[in-house]
Amino acid sequence: MELGQLEAFVQVAHLGSFSRAAEALYLTQPSVTARIQTLEKDVGEELFERGGRTIKLSDAGAVFLAYAERALKEVQESRDALESLRNASVGHLRIGSALTISAYVLPRLLKSFRSCYPGVAVSVRTGRSDHVMDMVLADEAQVGLVRGLYHPELETVHLYDDQVVLVTHPGHEFATKGCAPIEAVGHQPLIFFDKGSSYHGLIHGYFRDAGIVPTHSMELDSMEATKKMVEEGLGIAILPRLSVEREIGLGLLVEVAVTGAEPLKRPIALITRRNRRHSRPVKAFMELLQSTLRTDGHHDAPGAKPTQPLLKRAPTAS
Repeated sequence: MELGQLEAFVQVAHLGSFSRAAEALYLTQPSVTARIQTLEKDVGEELFERGGRTIKLSDAGAVFLAYAERALKEVQESRDALESLRNASVGHLRIGSALTISAYVLPRLLKSFRSCYPGVAVSVRTGRSDHVMDMVLADEAQVGLVRGLYHPELETVHLYDDQVVLVTHPGHEFATKGCAPIEAVGHQPLIFFDKGSSYHGLIHGYFRDAGIVPTHSMELDSMEATKKMVEEGLGIAILPRLSVEREIGLGLLVEVAVTGAEPLKRPIALITRRNRRHSRPVKAFMELLQSTLRTDGHHDAPGAKPTQPLLKRAPTAS
């Protein structure tokens, strides 16, 4: 079984065509066909069902695909590791990130990273925190930035506490006073981020702990749309502070202190595969997270203790 055979198999599986796989691999179609046939002889199973022009995976092929993809990823990671020994400024960095972090934290971090490592190819995939965890477990991402999640196969390192604050439009009565009791907030038309978001459960728990059933105005699946609705006076919202800093600075939104309840916050963490040897670009990015997120005070909740050193890695496998 050769690497070229696995590459041909994976390309045909994903593209559903021997000719398109040949184009992707810069090979002739007969060459791709020969590689697949040799691979099928090696594994003792037909990996594709061939019916006319239709090519689809057989049952054996569907099982084999996950292992073939994993093998190719391991080979790529080994190449990255060897390349990083020769030149620390090249390689690949695959990041999985929760949606809010990717929009409001990552751009600044990646700007700093690219200035130091311009030759590193960076890819970012976004999703809910639990989806990002799945990406890291499947080795689709080398590092993940998520709300505090824990899994026995992952190392979770606390980065900062994400403050969640009440915002209104400048003409709202709460904005004039600068503060509002939580009971009054619960009776205002509230704009909620969608139920699939962890913020939705966090905010509902916030009111539930105070014995209040909040008034729903509307529910949106976009942070930017939520902010615009508040700007137009269609309701008030409780959002991550880092997502509204720009609008607060421009006077489009006003942050209002909520009295009668503890400050609302959510832990944000870095996750990586446990006992995994990291390439130089991955180590560099993790070190950037440590230095940047430890020194940016606005990421910490009011009165929070200084963040402890972040990179307490488990021993790497030999």
